[in-house]
Amino acid sequence: MRMQMLKYWWVGLAITLGLATGAQAKSQPHAERWTEKAANEWYAKHPWLVGSNYTPASAINELEMWQADTFDRPGIDKELSWAESIGLNTMRVFLHDLTWQQDPAGFKKRIDTFLQIAEKHHIKPLFVLFDSCWDPNPQLGKQREPRPGVHNSGWVQSPGAEALRDSSQYPRLEAYVKGIVGAFGRDKRVLAWDVWNEPDNINRGSYEDLEPKNKVALILALLPKVFEWARGAHPTQPLTSGVWKGGWSSPDKLDAMEKIQIEMSDVISFHSYDKPEDFEKRILWLQPYRRPILCTEYMARGNGSTFQGSLPIAKKYHVAAINWGLVAGKTQTYLPWDSWQHPYTDREPAIWFHEIFRTNGIPYRQEEAEFIREIIGRK
Repeated sequence: MRMQMLKYWWVGLAITLGLATGAQAKSQPHAERWTEKAANEWYAKHPWLVGSNYTPASAINELEMWQADTFDRPGIDKELSWAESIGLNTMRVFLHDLTWQQDPAGFKKRIDTFLQIAEKHHIKPLFVLFDSCWDPNPQLGKQREPRPGVHNSGWVQSPGAEALRDSSQYPRLEAYVKGIVGAFGRDKRVLAWDVWNEPDNINRGSYEDLEPKNKVALILALLPKVFEWARGAHPTQPLTSGVWKGGWSSPDKLDAMEKIQIEMSDVISFHSYDKPEDFEKRILWLQPYRRPILCTEYMARGNGSTFQGSLPIAKKYHVAAINWGLVAGKTQTYLPWDSWQHPYTDREPAIWFHEIFRTNGIPYRQEEAEFIREIIGRK
């Protein structure tokens, strides 16, 4: 009798544990790509998303933004208040793996502080985990001063070329992704995760000679892992990586990197510094995927990409629109790309390339600020 009772007790315990495990599994987000339905339901909960790629005016790059000695809380608060004043409701913000390596607890604390400030100004940021653009040799510590007259002269890649070449560092990169997404992947103040910015950018005209010769092949192998690492942290926000060059008019036109980016993204994102007709064409190319579309970089005045040209199209198709640059500062991205070949040391550009505000909070063009406020519906 005692043995029979013990048997029933074990069976009951197994059933109880099974039910508990099943309930826990159901409460966890799935570690797989979102369905179209889930992605569109997420998007429907948000207003039309309009914002900027954001680096404080006091920072030349992501490291200077996030390291403890140069984290500019007052400046961030002031500048995000300017964004709020014209109705912007999101910011795309770059993180860096070395800041995590240096001080994980401090980095998380500063991200939390940033999120507190952003929430105060009704802004939900989209965080970028990795980035293939500009200098492939990032270094912790004091960052260099801007090169006079040169666009984005101090921006650094994450991971750098050394870490990209050395697969023994990949566990460190995995710890960074899982640590950050694990800490903030259920935070309602976070909009989404851009896992890798322009992964196959080899930086022609600036740092191409310093890049690994097999950079694209290395990232082709690593990018799916990064998606898996981020998804394995069970975020309640979507993952994406934006296509940025070439033509995407049909699946057979996609190169190997673009296929990974689109097929593994929960929501589709893209870049377009083109004229309005090209901006609209790219949206139409991406619509057949039947997922929310986010333009995570646009607006280069000298290239024909403007707020007045792009925003009405984005609104028409309910596409999120995140321009490059909020405040002119140490990144100097108000200068055009060709400043790498012809630095603007003796003259101002005829028109600013990027950015909305001067460092005193006055818009570069008042009519642009008023247009943005009006089209968003900010009163």
